[in-house]
Amino acid sequence: MQDSGIYNKKIFITGCAGFIGYHLTSSLINKGAKVIGLDNISDYYDVNLKYARLEQLGISKVHISDNVAAESNQYKNFSFYRSDLADKKTILSICKDYQFDLIINLAAQAGVRYSVENPDVYIHSNIYGFFNILEASRYTKVKHLIYASSSSVYGGNKRMPFSELDKTDQPLSLYAASKKSNELMAHTYSHLFDIPTTGLRFFTVYGPWGRPDMAIYRFAKAINEGGKIKVYNNGDMQRDFTYVDDIVGGITKVIGNAPERDNETPPYALYNIGINIPAQLMDYIAFLEQAFGKSVKKEFLPLQPGDLKSTFADITLLKEKFDYHPQTDIKVGIQAFSKWYNTYHGNR
Repeated sequence: MQDSGIYNKKIFITGCAGFIGYHLTSSLINKGAKVIGLDNISDYYDVNLKYARLEQLGISKVHISDNVAAESNQYKNFSFYRSDLADKKTILSICKDYQFDLIINLAAQAGVRYSVENPDVYIHSNIYGFFNILEASRYTKVKHLIYASSSSVYGGNKRMPFSELDKTDQPLSLYAASKKSNELMAHTYSHLFDIPTTGLRFFTVYGPWGRPDMAIYRFAKAINEGGKIKVYNNGDMQRDFTYVDDIVGGITKVIGNAPERDNETPPYALYNIGINIPAQLMDYIAFLEQAFGKSVKKEFLPLQPGDLKSTFADITLLKEKFDYHPQTDIKVGIQAFSKWYNTYHGNR
């Protein structure tokens, strides 16, 4: 059962200016948790969107300085640091100063296709940065470390739906390899230092405040600007599109339930978080066209290096352990995204 007392504890959320990080931070601070957020505000995509998310949390851009806490003007229980995970000295210093009960690491270099062209940044952020989080958890004796993994770790796996028991030793991109590496590194630290760690394999998250490099955002931009969308594998793709509120709900169920050591088994856990209802890509595009009331031109292309043809989450473990039941219908989620998109871009 969920520990309601979690909201009285100190939580460190990395990547809090990112898509999922913003939504999780907003949810937790509104429930009373003391949250310290961190983000490096990288220019992988429009930094103005990241600053706009922070504004929603009461952090003004003019008050942000590197490695110095900025206090929210709306929430007394939220502070923000602009810093990089690869800055080990700062990460250790923050964790020692606050002595966090819980760390939720959502900061990472995202993007499957981007990892083909820019591999260095994935080692910098996703490997070395995560190592620093593990070291900080070790030296400050964090009670629970939760970190973002990805459905991409299933790689060349042909079995559907993807289960946590399936092999994940065939990554198809460096991004996927970096996420699998995180899982292995976490297992090592759980085994050696008794740090309770939980990895969460996210499945194609979408919703308001999403990233501009994600399909739904790129499609929406093309629909509204009269452009053309690239449809890979000639449209023969399916994804377990999961609405961001369902992702946050799943994380919230996990945060009060750290895994425990069982005889020789370390305090280590892995869970899929998805909707368990894969949708066809062409249907997804059609729902977007309906939401915006416009059609879009389509350029059909072959499957790209590193891409998976299908993702489909088996969420049995999360259901059985934490009564997790994602419930946002894809049409409802797309309508919420389109409403936000129109508002956000209409006000700029």
